[in-house]
Amino acid sequence: MAAGTLFLIPTTLGDSALATVIPQEVQQRVRMLDYFVAENPKSARAYLKQVGTAKPLQELHIATLNEHTPDAAVAGMAAPLRAGHDVGMMSEAGCPGIADPGAKLVLHAHRHAIRVVPLVGPSSILLALMASGLNGQSFVFHGYLPVADVERERTLRQLEKQSRRLKQTQIFIETPYRNQKLLHGILAACASTTLLCVAAEISLAGEDIRTMSVAAWKKHPPQLDRRPALFLLLGV
Repeated sequence: MAAGTLFLIPTTLGDSALATVIPQEVQQRVRMLDYFVAENPKSARAYLKQVGTAKPLQELHIATLNEHTPDAAVAGMAAPLRAGHDVGMMSEAGCPGIADPGAKLVLHAHRHAIRVVPLVGPSSILLALMASGLNGQSFVFHGYLPVADVERERTLRQLEKQSRRLKQTQIFIETPYRNQKLLHGILAACASTTLLCVAAEISLAGEDIRTMSVAAWKKHPPQLDRRPALFLLLGV
């Protein structure tokens, strides 16, 4: 029996209207699936309810793959694929496999010659980079920076130095309720000429994406508390 296909399903980045960010062809593909792997099954069910499914939600199979999932459990999640069923994988927000534990299942699929198909949808990292005006030829996504002040400042200075030396955009995020503290840390640690893009609430009603020098940000700091945001830095 031929193996099924692993479809990588993008989701919205928040409460944006489904039709504005998820292509109709992707929604149609999702409606055809019975098996799913999700970072958060509760969020996945809410998303599937918006998309609409051929079968009732309670009849769908949704396995959980998050940062706490042991590597040994991944093979079991691929059992429907080996049995010939197509499977859809969803991140908590945006594209699966990008800053997302779902990459484990994708790698497992490749190792067992299972077809992997990425579907089109929003990635906050790429959307922020596109809109930043910073170097899109060379960039690195670092995820979360250290929380402790001293370690965070040291890391920011290292990233700025690396960015200036390699002309490389440095991208990172923070938990929304700590965004304001991270912004203050960037403005304190980095040179006044360094370019900083703050991309807040991407694809949502309050979207605000701006790139300015650190010196300019100090004059007009934004309010980022509890707003999802990405930070992009380029030393010049």
